Amino acid sequence: MSRSAAVRAAAAKAVSMVLRQGRSLDDARAQQLTKLGDGEQARFSALCFGTLRHARALEWLLKCLVAKPLPAKEHLASALLSVGLYELWQMRTPEHAVVSETVNAMTRIGRPRLRGLCNAVLRRFVRERDALLADLASQPLAVQTSHPDWLAQSLAQDWPDHYESLLRQNNERAPMWLRVNTQRQSVADYQHALALLDIQSEVSAAAPQALRLAEPVSVERLPGFADGVVSVQDWSPQRVAPLCHVQPGMRVLDACAAPGGKAAHLLELVDGNLDLLALDVDEDRLARVSETFDRLKYRARTAVGDASTPEAWWDGRAFDCVLIDAPCSATGVIRRHPDIKSLRRSTDIPALVERQRRLLAALAPLVADGGCLVYATCSVLKAENHEVIGEFSENHRAFAFDQQLRDDNNSGLMITGPSGSQCLPDAQLGDGFFVSRLQKTAA
Repeated sequence: MSRSAAVRAAAAKAVSMVLRQGRSLDDARAQQLTKLGDGEQARFSALCFGTLRHARALEWLLKCLVAKPLPAKEHLASALLSVGLYELWQMRTPEHAVVSETVNAMTRIGRPRLRGLCNAVLRRFVRERDALLADLASQPLAVQTSHPDWLAQSLAQDWPDHYESLLRQNNERAPMWLRVNTQRQSVADYQHALALLDIQSEVSAAAPQALRLAEPVSVERLPGFADGVVSVQDWSPQRVAPLCHVQPGMRVLDACAAPGGKAAHLLELVDGNLDLLALDVDEDRLARVSETFDRLKYRARTAVGDASTPEAWWDGRAFDCVLIDAPCSATGVIRRHPDIKSLRRSTDIPALVERQRRLLAALAPLVADGGCLVYATCSVLKAENHEVIGEFSENHRAFAFDQQLRDDNNSGLMITGPSGSQCLPDAQLGDGFFVSRLQKTAA
């Protein structure tokens, strides 16, 4: 059996684990990657990400191509057919190779009796491609862009002027952004170092430490990465740490710190001269925060704890700034995690909102008079963002929305409302992201 068939079989297994077992794509990919060689992993990942980005549309196409739907027990075969259809539709692999190797992969997944069906389905798609895709283009936008109806409806309600762009952007590849530690090297000098390695990049006026790469590269190719000169961080979250207005010696809490990008950025802003506590409820994820600090050669305290129950870990001393990067629906980072469209449910949102409310209420008393509370999510749903902050402000009159966010409205696709600033996914800029800065009245 060819290795090409093995790659497609592995992709089908990963896709099926997401769609049928509810596993995250990260977990599913990790389980299958161990079975593949280094030269096979890029195609495997492309097939996984692409098939899940277009899962609903592929399901619609498959229904058009088979006379009788496959039974539920054949979910792995269905996943493999979707992988093959995706490759024919969206990738540049020669058609004969896709058909041949996907048919061979049916044997690889233990379904040799379905080889004939697989061959017929894929060849029919090749013959009828134009008509099928024209029919697909006439379907509701949620089907075309493979979004669940509940999410498409929520986005249409929240962002009627940006609805179609949002759905289409969610199916694009996100750009790779870097954050340069300007305490150690200027952005211009680092950009020159990249150019010497034939890595092209662009600066961002709105994020002074940011560089956008023309094409993603592995971190091993980034000069100075191992020494903390540069980190990988999207453009949108790079806006958060500067809003904390940290000064040397300030006492700061990053309440949901893992994996540590924003905590590291805070330290960079003052070259490590910060009394920072990085807290997270997950011990394994917190270990990644410590690894990030070690790579950047900065020291900060870490602690395992639930931010909503500070009595279990707080020493009673107020913080000059509390940063809450709250657990959320992650609907702003679908470009990077297409499995979100399949895994997230409408019923998840109320529980997340309640968690966000509890975090804000529990951590507000920890902010010193005159200090600030910075709330952020990677969500584009108003229920988790403007509405949560609006309700908090109504119940905590000592905190006022920082009006400076209203003046920061020329930095890409950002919408500033009465409670915070919302970035929407943008082809040249960042992911969907919300941030609000609330200043506490001085006593």
